[in-house]
Amino acid sequence: MTKVAWIRHGSTPWNKEKRAQGSSDIPLDEEGKADALKLAERLHKETWDVLYSSPLKRAEQTAEFISEKVGLAIQFDSRIEEASGGQIEGTTEPERIEKWGEDWRSLDLGIETRESVVSRGMSFMDDVLKKHPGKKVIVVSHGALISHLLRELDSENVRDEHMKNTSLSEVHLREDQWFCDRFNCTIHLD
Repeated sequence: MTKVAWIRHGSTPWNKEKRAQGSSDIPLDEEGKADALKLAERLHKETWDVLYSSPLKRAEQTAEFISEKVGLAIQFDSRIEEASGGQIEGTTEPERIEKWGEDWRSLDLGIETRESVVSRGMSFMDDVLKKHPGKKVIVVSHGALISHLLRELDSENVRDEHMKNTSLSEVHLREDQWFCDRFNCTIHLD
């Protein structure tokens, strides 16, 4: 049975400042590194076959901690980068309201659509199934991409909630259907 563990990267300075990151290449902060190490220690308790990461720095750094602990080389794939935030990247909600008004979400600011994000994610998942059938795969990515993709794969078991930094969400394929067994789990931080 193919199993995929989706990991959201550790925290960054922009997470703390509530700035939209999107495709901006922001590194982890110290807390993000410490939490990534805790996650890596959790994953080390299981056997994994493959490790993928978004090439954005915050995901890459998180994957490096995992790579060290589980002994897998990182394979990078741009299809699992975060949804592009267009013009809002680097801004906070109050800054967006000041610049574009209360209804900024209704404007065309170059933000990548959910459909585009899901299309990239499903293309990646199709390739994972072809290349690694029956394997256990770790994927380090980003909150919006993971959230959109998991709801597409298993809308019955995935809640619409903010993905926590270093959270683990697991899906497995059974009889040509994806099931989400674990969602947005951060017990390694307790």
